[in-house]
Amino acid sequence: MMPAVEPVDDLVFKALADPTRRLLLDALFELDGQSLQSLCERCGHDITRFGVMKHLAVLEAANLVTTQKDGRTKRHYLNPVPIQQIADRWISKYA
Repeated sequence: MMPAVEPVDDLVFKALADPTRRLLLDALFELDGQSLQSLCERCGHDITRFGVMKHLAVLEAANLVTTQKDGRTKRHYLNPVPIQQIADRWISKYA
């Protein structure tokens, strides 16, 4: 039987598994606090605005992205802590 709530590690691995989500994380690493519009421009015409919003929702659920309202604009910020926790748990012990 599967658990009702996904463990945090599973959410992070799921979020990192998609190349578009990794692109979004890279964009936020380069320039934190971007709006949805600037992130959409970064992704190009290969994905719709709603597609970017869905990817950001997955990243937020994994706590890899946090948001803050700035007037009518929502700013997106990278939270690297879950990635560091994954590295500490799953990578460092094999180094």
